Amino acid sequence: MSTAFDLLYSETEEELRSAVRALLADRCAPADVLARAETGRPHDPQLWHTLAAEIGTAGLLVPEKLGGQGAGHREAAVVLEELGRAVAPVPYLTSAVLATEILLGCDPETPEVAGLLRELAAGRQVCVPALPLTQAPGAPLPSAVRDTGGGILTGTVTSVADAVAADVLLVLADTGLYAVPAAEVSLTGRVPLDLTRPLATVTLDGAAGTLLADPATARAAVAGALLSGAGLLASEQLGLAEWCLTETVRHVRGRHQFNRPVGSFQALKHRLAQLWLDVASARATARAAADALATGAPDAPLTVAVAQAYCSGVAVRAAEECVQLHGGIGMTWEHPAHLYLKRAKADALTLGTPGHHHTLVADFAELPSP
Repeated sequence: MSTAFDLLYSETEEELRSAVRALLADRCAPADVLARAETGRPHDPQLWHTLAAEIGTAGLLVPEKLGGQGAGHREAAVVLEELGRAVAPVPYLTSAVLATEILLGCDPETPEVAGLLRELAAGRQVCVPALPLTQAPGAPLPSAVRDTGGGILTGTVTSVADAVAADVLLVLADTGLYAVPAAEVSLTGRVPLDLTRPLATVTLDGAAGTLLADPATARAAVAGALLSGAGLLASEQLGLAEWCLTETVRHVRGRHQFNRPVGSFQALKHRLAQLWLDVASARATARAAADALATGAPDAPLTVAVAQAYCSGVAVRAAEECVQLHGGIGMTWEHPAHLYLKRAKADALTLGTPGHHHTLVADFAELPSP
């Protein structure tokens, strides 16, 4: 039996959206994002503190008894929509979603896990999973880190997102999941396509970690977090696509050629109408994924795979259309369109490629291969 999804936004979700959007409009203008990206340190600690601690978005997935908001995936999805709309350089996906979900998948009653969850929910610490950004749900988990004894870890993990902003890293080793202070590891920065989400190679050479979970529990927790992360990433892609559509329509209405708005040309109308349909469909699939995760629907893995398989392509198409229909200005560094194109392209690789998720859809739906 198919699941009936609630695709509408509640009043509480809209209020949350308004608060986050107002903050980002005031503190995360495209010019500010560009300026920080050029410095090589895109994260804005003050913006993160306001978003995570003062508004309370870092604790949306954390139960109230552990200091969180006791909300759910639908609310987190709304936040990610707005962060995607602003290509905000904050570690929300990695810390408030992936790391939080991993910890919740362990035993939250243990002091080590509960204490870390409280720190994350309060916005006092940033915690990032030491996993490649491309790690996909349903794919084999990496096994590059070894425990040499007594929680002393050795190994290297590549392409870890937001590691430069982390206070604590969650490291999956052969003997379980460990919390490792960032000061214990060595970071080598990489040049990412998306400058707002920096990547680094994490090297552990005798790093001391605190054991949080045994190997079986750790791998199950990481697998569940990857599923949630992929489902909520679709909302970030939705927000990105909506910004590209809105700004492109605004531009072609004001841009004139032959004494006419270029948006009045029939060919452009067709392209933008098709893009509007794509974005509307992306909204439905992203909302379905968030609702399935929030309600623990049995077909959540299928719904998430559908959302990622579809929303990745829509975000890239929307960003490409934005750059092209802005004409010459769309190709310049000063215009923010390139930030959205790079984020869309990077998101299409994050937590699994569209091809990987298409394969998952076929497997979950029991579709025969050609």
